[in-house]
Amino acid sequence: MLWFIIILLAVIQGITEFLPVSSSGHLVVVQELFRQLGYPIPEHETLLLDVALHFGTLLSILVYFRRRIWELITRDRRVIGLIVVGSIPAGIAGFTLKKQFEAMFENPLEVGCLFFVTGGLLLWASRQSVGDTTCHRLSYGRALLIGLFQAFAILPGVSRSGSTISAGIGVGMRRNEAATFSLLLAIPAIAGACLLEGHKRFSTLPETTFVIMLLAGVGVSFLVGLVAIWLLLRWLEQGRLQWFAWWVISLGTVVVLWQLLWPMHQ
Repeated sequence: MLWFIIILLAVIQGITEFLPVSSSGHLVVVQELFRQLGYPIPEHETLLLDVALHFGTLLSILVYFRRRIWELITRDRRVIGLIVVGSIPAGIAGFTLKKQFEAMFENPLEVGCLFFVTGGLLLWASRQSVGDTTCHRLSYGRALLIGLFQAFAILPGVSRSGSTISAGIGVGMRRNEAATFSLLLAIPAIAGACLLEGHKRFSTLPETTFVIMLLAGVGVSFLVGLVAIWLLLRWLEQGRLQWFAWWVISLGTVVVLWQLLWPMHQ
């Protein structure tokens, strides 16, 4: 059963890390569902799995945007500065505030409520006029503003990609450029989280069987993540941001009702 749970969580992570629906929120809800069905994952293994699956999605970004990243390194270095500036708020939030919100990662009711925040942001962004600003023409001040929205997404249920894409559209970026900057901004955010948490969680190696499961999870989240990035860019070009809004609003409604009315959660 653990194999099935890990592969399912890897698929969910690969999809929801990039589509603007909150990967952390979905993982909290699914893990709680399995817990109530009698298949809980031990806390230590859950934390290791979280690091592994995020590493898989990090690889997805690096592979999908390998040419863009090479251009940044060799020719387009101003965008590197924008990414650095945009990463500052999330870095500060990760080091100073994450422990204060850790309890929320075990509370599906709070996650369900925060899904509505993501939905509201996406609906707002879907109604904004299309801008013409590219990553190259983005100002440092606007990059910092987008970074503040990324820091806000430390809360489970608030989508990192949804927040940053909405902020990018709000400051006048093209939809696909807002998505591209959001995904590039995810590289230091995910890499930093993997290094910080991985250093603590992998201080003692788990059993060989679980290591194999983790590697399988990395592979699945990587492959699914590639598909999710492609879908995100395509759907944003078609102006379908509201699709994701209605999904998280519907899911939030289901989760809140489940937590308030279903007796098993007590």
